[in-house]
Amino acid sequence: MGVIFFIVAVLIVAVWVLFKLKAVQHKFITFLLIVLILFSFFSFYLAFNGKDISIKKISDLEKVTNLYFSWLGNVFNNMKFITTQAVKMNWEGNKTAD
Repeated sequence: MGVIFFIVAVLIVAVWVLFKLKAVQHKFITFLLIVLILFSFFSFYLAFNGKDISIKKISDLEKVTNLYFSWLGNVFNNMKFITTQAVKMNWEGNKTAD
């Protein structure tokens, strides 16, 4: 009787953990989608801020797409440059003589 109770308890806990993991997974995916939407909104805003943008023809759409992806590529290149410069810095701090 005790073994059956233990097995049932383990199964109940396992099912509860699986449901909690599903909830965490859904929350993570929701968070990821919100971050992606916010990133897209702000990156479009920054890329096209101050530009006269019109999407009336297919060629206009091509120009806008090229402008956005060139801006995005420049952002990643700048981040790469900043990261490599930070890695090259001396991070040991000041050493004083004893």
